[in-house]
Amino acid sequence: MAATLVAGVAVAVNAQAATAPAVPLAAATPTVPPAAYPRPGAVTGDIGAHDPTMVKTPSGSYIVAHTGDNIALKTSTDRTAFRNAGAVFPGGAPWTTTYTGGSRNLWAPDISYHNGRYWLYYSASSFGSNRSAIFLATSTTGASGSWTNQGLVIESRTSDNFNAIDPNLLVDSSGRWWLSFGSFWSGHKQVALDPATGKRSDSTIRSIAGRNGGAIEAPFIFKHGSYYYQWVSFDRCCQGAASTYRIMVGRSTSPNGPFVDRNGVNLNNGGGTQVLAGHGSIHGPGHQAVLADTDAEVLVYHYYTNSGAANLGLNLIGYDTAGWPFVY
Repeated sequence: MAATLVAGVAVAVNAQAATAPAVPLAAATPTVPPAAYPRPGAVTGDIGAHDPTMVKTPSGSYIVAHTGDNIALKTSTDRTAFRNAGAVFPGGAPWTTTYTGGSRNLWAPDISYHNGRYWLYYSASSFGSNRSAIFLATSTTGASGSWTNQGLVIESRTSDNFNAIDPNLLVDSSGRWWLSFGSFWSGHKQVALDPATGKRSDSTIRSIAGRNGGAIEAPFIFKHGSYYYQWVSFDRCCQGAASTYRIMVGRSTSPNGPFVDRNGVNLNNGGGTQVLAGHGSIHGPGHQAVLADTDAEVLVYHYYTNSGAANLGLNLIGYDTAGWPFVY
């Protein structure tokens, strides 16, 4: 079972049988969180995904990029029915194998559209290692095989106190470009980028979130109103139905922080306000992204089923009267 969204109310449906397009958001975004976490909205077709990120194309369709061999792609015309769309690099990505131990599996991409091009930041690493790298690829269509590798953006070595995976591009309200990234070790970092190239513009590395070496991953910074919200994942990913991933958030009036939670605790000191956690047969929701669509802001994430499969999760985002997000 899954849930579709009708006037902001979650209604249970069979996800495999649902064929209707996504129901438009009600006229007003709700300001009161539901009493319990909602189930993911109805999605159909090829919905297996891990570490998903989504972009809306100029034509109104959607592209999802997610962890997989040579970075996996999916497409949808309605944000409900998804189909496999191949790999970013169908011929392979040999420049990444120094970091992956020879594996083709590339992690945690971040896809966005700026200045007539799609920009894809993606991670090369192996489990438990911080010998890692973030690369950039660009495309004018977003289609499999159309991507040009633009090279290394940042790497980490075993001597570093950070891990160069889980990238996210933010273009702030002043037009400046920032790349946030990080997993475990000393937490989330941020570097400035040159908008002309998408590569680093200086050597400064800022700290924007951390749990003193504890489990924190997947920074995603999204501006809503006067605040920049840093969405993060706490606890353990990648253990199927035993995963304890949960989605947290903090906010700042600056794209560089300091980000604080609802109680004023700095995310660099372990702060974070919980937005979504496991419930019922939905296990370990996390590695989130946010899409600003025409009908709503959409939280994009993966979760695990009882069988341990990783599926694409979508919910809409509301904000309470104090400006803190919730999902419905």
